[in-house]
Amino acid sequence: MTEIRARIRHAFAAAAPTYDRAASVQRLIAHLLLGVVHRPPPARLLDAGCGTGYAHRLLQGRWPLAEYIGCDFAEPMLRGLSNVVCADLAALPFAAGRFDLYWSSLAWQWGEAQTLAREAARVLAPGGTLAISTLLPGTLGELDEAFTGIDGHRHVRRFASQAEILTALAAAGFTPRHSHRRRIVRWVPDLISLMRELRSLGAHTVEERRRGLLGKRAWQTLNARYERHRQQRGLPVTWEILLCTARKPGS
Repeated sequence: MTEIRARIRHAFAAAAPTYDRAASVQRLIAHLLLGVVHRPPPARLLDAGCGTGYAHRLLQGRWPLAEYIGCDFAEPMLRGLSNVVCADLAALPFAAGRFDLYWSSLAWQWGEAQTLAREAARVLAPGGTLAISTLLPGTLGELDEAFTGIDGHRHVRRFASQAEILTALAAAGFTPRHSHRRRIVRWVPDLISLMRELRSLGAHTVEERRRGLLGKRAWQTLNARYERHRQQRGLPVTWEILLCTARKPGS
């Protein structure tokens, strides 16, 4: 496992006790993804990047007879859950063709799309369905803009584009069915609330690691820049989402 993957796993493991309290956007997106999945009831489904298990209830409600298996690489997220496996989505510990539905809501942005697509195709049976939601460029755009030039480091993760995701799926052999970009804007009272929320979610890891904290002057500049976006409802936080379904060709 690379250093960045290890840091991402550590961040989510540390966030396990606080994740559910902060995950309102994540829950909304899981519902949106379920709304674009149209297929016969699967016999076996994989919840790839299941986290604390919120989607388990949605999936069981939709397909109560399906065999459910959840998978996440942060073991503390899985505590108290049943039918789950701790593993990396880039190297799934399942036999080829094991599942009829591969579901993954807001996990692919933490990996490399081509690798994840290949693994998804491997574990899906012929004719199986892939359903993913992932973050796109523009997510946390206000924060990214505010940080520009502050210290020479990135503070918002680089996200694969919609075209890159679709190219990765095509390279893995998938036939696209649905691909839709959705923007969600939520509101926070101040910048410190946003930063605390991202840490509570485990969603604060970036490719370039900054050593040490921001100085007082840098923080003041950052805060002033973000305040330019303030509206009556507070400070906006933008999430750019891809909802995508695809099919693995049948035999």
